[in-house]
Amino acid sequence: GKGTANFEFPIFTKDWRRIEILANATTRCNEQGEAVGVLGVGQDITERKKVEIEKANVAQELQTFIDTANAPIFGIDHNGMVNEWNNKVVEITGYSKEEVMGKSLVDVYISEDFRESVKSVFDDALDGKGTANFEFPIFTKDRRRIEILLNATTRCNVKGEAIGVLGVGQDITERKKVEMEKALVAQDFRTFIDTANAPIIGIDHNGLVNEWNNMTVELTGFSRAEVMGEDLVKVYITEDFRESVKSVFDDAL
Repeated sequence: GKGTANFEFPIFTKDWRRIEILANATTRCNEQGEAVGVLGVGQDITERKKVEIEKANVAQELQTFIDTANAPIFGIDHNGMVNEWNNKVVEITGYSKEEVMGKSLVDVYISEDFRESVKSVFDDALDGKGTANFEFPIFTKDRRRIEILLNATTRCNVKGEAIGVLGVGQDITERKKVEMEKALVAQDFRTFIDTANAPIIGIDHNGLVNEWNNMTVELTGFSRAEVMGEDLVKVYITEDFRESVKSVFDDAL
């Protein structure tokens, strides 16, 4: 006397094709109310099952792609909780997937000075506005700072509604180190020029002053602000030497 609703099972045709059936089974009774059999009402769901299997395969392939990608990929839900954390992020940060899933990405793993800007990027993505090439630091389990270049995109459900954010990143820590080293070298070079115990003058390809160090200011009396962008030969070289000085500069160019 206990019926069953929405029970799925396969049945085979005469030519051995498999048909998927969704059935409701109800008790069949006689006039005395005694069970005398079962009546099954079914629905052929073979095509629907094929579509479901294809969707599951696509989802599995996408998950495998995310997990094995050679770039850090992480995701958050609409509350900012981690729901995606691929193998590359594990490798970079030292945090396992089990440690981070369900934790607030911004509150736990982003340094305080960047929390507001990172949260703003994620909030924009949840509103359907993705962000490309956003730089921010994330800290590893042993408190090393890793620089990430991030593209944040909206993650939607089948209805097109935003349900989270997927971030695809790039570890640019080494690149940032190189950039910083270059900036330090440039700063050292600038200090060397400015404080050199000899006059140093520079011009661009049009002959306009773009370098004028402290010793040149001391010798000439002209400040850097007065000369920058002026034609060195025409303004500061006497007429009888202009041609020869210009020739020297032209040769150097």
